[in-house]
Amino acid sequence: MNPLGEQKKSPFFTQAREWTKTILIALAIALPIRFFIAEPFIVSGASMDPTFASGQFLIVDRLSYRLEEPKRGDVVIFRYPNDPKIYFIKRIVGLPGESIRINEGKVDIVNSEHPEGITLDESYIAAAHASKDDFVKQLGTTEYFVMGDNRLQSSDSRAWGPLDRHYIIGRPVARLLPVTELSLFPGEHN
Repeated sequence: MNPLGEQKKSPFFTQAREWTKTILIALAIALPIRFFIAEPFIVSGASMDPTFASGQFLIVDRLSYRLEEPKRGDVVIFRYPNDPKIYFIKRIVGLPGESIRINEGKVDIVNSEHPEGITLDESYIAAAHASKDDFVKQLGTTEYFVMGDNRLQSSDSRAWGPLDRHYIIGRPVARLLPVTELSLFPGEHN
C-alpha cells in the first residue's frame, strides 16, 4: 500500500485496459466502414477477362449506389440471385424497363430514347471472348441485365435471368493486387 492507503494497480491490468480500449475504438471505426462504405472483394473466375482476372483484389464502394442508381457500363458486385451467399462481378448492359436484344452476340437496347434500338459499343470485349448468342428479354422496373466481359465463360443474365436491384452491393473503386495492375475505378468504359 502507498502512504494514502490506495492499492496500486498492476501494470499488466493497466496495459490490458489500454489495449482493450484501443481495440474497441478501432472496431467502432472499422466496422461501419466495412459494412456501409467499403468492402474487400477477390475476383474468382474468368468471366470478366480481360478487364479483371481471377485472384485480383478489389475494394468495393458500398455507398454510391445508396445515393444514385447504377448506370449502363458500370461494373457491379452483387449477390448471386440463386444463392445470395455467393458474390459475382459483372457489367451492367440493360437498365430497368428496357428491352434487350442480342443477335449474333451484338447487344441492342430498346427504350423510350431509342424505340428502334441502338447497338452498344462494347469495345472492352476482346474478340477471343465474344459470343454469337441470340437472346431477347424485357426488363422489369427494378431489373438490370448484367453480362461478363468474357461472354464465353460467363454465367450471367443470359443464363439465370435479370438481376433485381436489391442484390447489387456496389462497384469496384480500386484494384490493389496485383500491384502491377493497381488502379482507381477499374473496369470503367466510356
